[in-house]
Amino acid sequence: MPRPYVVLSVAVSVDGYIDDTIPERLYLSNDADFDRVDQVRAESDAILIGAETLRRDNPRLIIKNEERLAARAAAGKPAHLQKVVVTASGDLDPAARFWYHGVEERKPIIYTTDTGAEKLHHQLGELADIAPLGDAVDFAVLVDDLGDRGIGQLMIEGGTSIHTAVLSAGLADELHLAVAPLLVGQADAPRFVNPAAFPGGSRRRMQLVDVTQIGDVALLRYHPKNDSTQLS
Repeated sequence: MPRPYVVLSVAVSVDGYIDDTIPERLYLSNDADFDRVDQVRAESDAILIGAETLRRDNPRLIIKNEERLAARAAAGKPAHLQKVVVTASGDLDPAARFWYHGVEERKPIIYTTDTGAEKLHHQLGELADIAPLGDAVDFAVLVDDLGDRGIGQLMIEGGTSIHTAVLSAGLADELHLAVAPLLVGQADAPRFVNPAAFPGGSRRRMQLVDVTQIGDVALLRYHPKNDSTQLS
């Protein structure tokens, strides 16, 4: 089966952070942008986050709009997305909302290491489909496996280590970057990506395909696999 079309979705502050260090969640997007994200979810087959995002935000990762849910049902699709989480350690909370919302038709998938899988079988029991990938999580193998499971479009919503791994492996087909009019300025706060060897290095320019204003948020859409004209 072909690899899924991978859409990387993230909201950042003007200075490149995806959260601050205050315990309460920092909402970078506005209501209109959250609705746009819900639409992208409705157009996708699976949604993926990392373990740190699950621990920090305790998300449900569901489609909220009833008309979009009805449209998916009319098209013969499952009401909600196939949920996916990635963890090397296997340290996930069995009480998290992730396991109990939008999972009536299929269990979430956990991609992990062989060591993490042993822990998860004890922690989560029958709450998830546990998929060990050996000594480390190889994202190319992960994406191929989702293609084998029939996933046509994969939406990835973070966090930092996931964004970094996907972009450095050259796996993202689209990048949706919502820039919020905020400055975080906290050295210990999580950034969009960590230092890494990205394809083409610092001189390669991604192709910008759209810029949209959504209230006070600027949405930038890139095709990371395509090169734009190199500036002299």
